[in-house]
Amino acid sequence: MAKQQKTSTFVWEGINRRGQPAKGELVALNSAYAKAQLRKQGIEPKKVKKAAEPLFGLRGKSSQKIKSSDITFFTRQMATMVKAGVPLVQSFDIVSDSADNKAMRSIISQVRDSVSSGNDFAYALRQQGKYFDDLTCNLIESGEQAGTLQTMLDKVALYKEKSEALKSKMKKAMMYPVITLLVAFAVTIILLVKVVPSFEQMFNNFGAELPAPTQFVVKLSEITQDYYLYVIAILVLGGTVFYQAYKKSPQFRDRIQASLLGLPVFGDLIMKAAVARYARVLSTTFAAGVPLVDALDSVSGAVGNAVYRDAVLSIKDDVASGQQIHSSMKSTKIFPNMIVQMTSIGEESGALDEMLSKAADYYEEEVDNAVDGLASMIEPAMMIFLGVVIGGLIVAMYLPIFQMGDVV
Repeated sequence: MAKQQKTSTFVWEGINRRGQPAKGELVALNSAYAKAQLRKQGIEPKKVKKAAEPLFGLRGKSSQKIKSSDITFFTRQMATMVKAGVPLVQSFDIVSDSADNKAMRSIISQVRDSVSSGNDFAYALRQQGKYFDDLTCNLIESGEQAGTLQTMLDKVALYKEKSEALKSKMKKAMMYPVITLLVAFAVTIILLVKVVPSFEQMFNNFGAELPAPTQFVVKLSEITQDYYLYVIAILVLGGTVFYQAYKKSPQFRDRIQASLLGLPVFGDLIMKAAVARYARVLSTTFAAGVPLVDALDSVSGAVGNAVYRDAVLSIKDDVASGQQIHSSMKSTKIFPNMIVQMTSIGEESGALDEMLSKAADYYEEEVDNAVDGLASMIEPAMMIFLGVVIGGLIVAMYLPIFQMGDVV
């Protein structure tokens, strides 16, 4: 196996095809290759030099990170360009110019160079396998082979946009209560560590017994002052360990994902999201002419939950042995009856992709409605929680003052 050549980041300045000064960064094997890349993009390089390596090799990675939204933007722009009749290589140039992310522009340039050298579009994407999943590459390969690249790019873009929208809705549902609880925790710690001690010093001058709620809060404040740094350290350490275990241990991740389905309210939301992904990906791949067994293999990696992934793999084995997909779905006992029935109708009518697309639309709308309903339900619940916790602390601190007023 040939040893992979090391690439470097180069900073360049030059004149673009419109005669305007331009500058930027790109990844290349050496400066000569970098200049060749720039000329292919219609840029006449004036200065090309290797980017300086910062201390400890850090280079603002967060700003250069390629997000799924960047890939979605790329697929939609490419679909639009190809649909408009723009040649493929020229489409890469136009899309690259419109991309804000420098790292994404570099990836597009590398894909363009690979296609310019005679490789297929799908092969060029597979060379960037870190950013383009097998499903995307397989669909584009099917489009190239069938001469329907324009249609397939549109399907990939639609799939990416739907997936991105669904992911955004799920984040919205999960992040609101988490952020609210973190704020409540931070405010409570500040009150117990900074505010309550001031009241406690004043209460010591009263010379009278404090009400039970006030005594409880004062005692809680003393404990918090002694141990809050340890509690924060334990929470940070525990969160880090949990994140690393979830990221690196498939068994741990599978157990967590399975347990999430049992949560009240959130479990139903996660189920609907997984079913929506299942229907959307299977509809897209089947409509693209991908064999059902191969399509199910792609679906298993896209549903986003271990329980549904295992169920899809089980369905794949059943379909490979000749069983109808709807009966296999029913035997897993985790798919709603509605999508099972729609799949059955699709199989009998020969319009499986159309029925699955309708099912995906339905469950995506269900997720949207569930998120809106969850937000409207969580908001008052969080307000009540904050009122009870923080308001309770404040009332407990003012009780002795109220009692003094009654005595006077």
